[in-house]
Amino acid sequence: MFKDRKDAAQQLAKALEKYKDTGAIVLGIPRGGAETAYYVAKHLHADLSLLVARKLGHPTNPEYAVGAIAEDGSVYLNPEAQSGLSNEMIAKLKEQQQKEIVRRVQALRQGEPLPALKGKTVLLVDDGIATGSTVFAAIRMCRHMGAARIVVAAPVSGRDKKRELLDEADEVVILETPDFYTGVSQVYYNFYNLTDEEALEFMNQWKKEIP
Repeated sequence: MFKDRKDAAQQLAKALEKYKDTGAIVLGIPRGGAETAYYVAKHLHADLSLLVARKLGHPTNPEYAVGAIAEDGSVYLNPEAQSGLSNEMIAKLKEQQQKEIVRRVQALRQGEPLPALKGKTVLLVDDGIATGSTVFAAIRMCRHMGAARIVVAAPVSGRDKKRELLDEADEVVILETPDFYTGVSQVYYNFYNLTDEEALEFMNQWKKEIP
């Protein structure tokens, strides 16, 4: 169990120490990943930004992920979840989330572009991985941007999801893979959803601290 995101992030950062002072780029997946990524980047003396990706929720059950879309349009679709949905419906889901992505890029990065990823080692960081849809979409975006190595890092995920991520990423660092995994919050004593303002504050704090 982790006390909170800060505690989990500091433990995750120690597991990633081989990337300290290597020029790696830490990309948090907001909102929760903004806090985790902040502490990881701070410990590793790494560049930090936020990569926005959004879940594509099923039309009849928005909490059920059909897949996800990243800010450059990179899409991951769950083969099982999209069964029965027309191409038109999936296109509509993507269009809806692209509007929210534009809003979040403006809100969380002040409209600034991501750092150049070509030839770089990228650490994709979240506070935990459930369906993994947004992480898969983020991996694809980083590949499209020319990242040389992609490392997925999070305090917790399911065991099956970790194996699936190993097929997509170059390395996967997960601290906890519970036997009975019901969701990210189960490994935190203190867990709540961050607001845009709270996620942005971590970015602002990091900018104040860099040399």
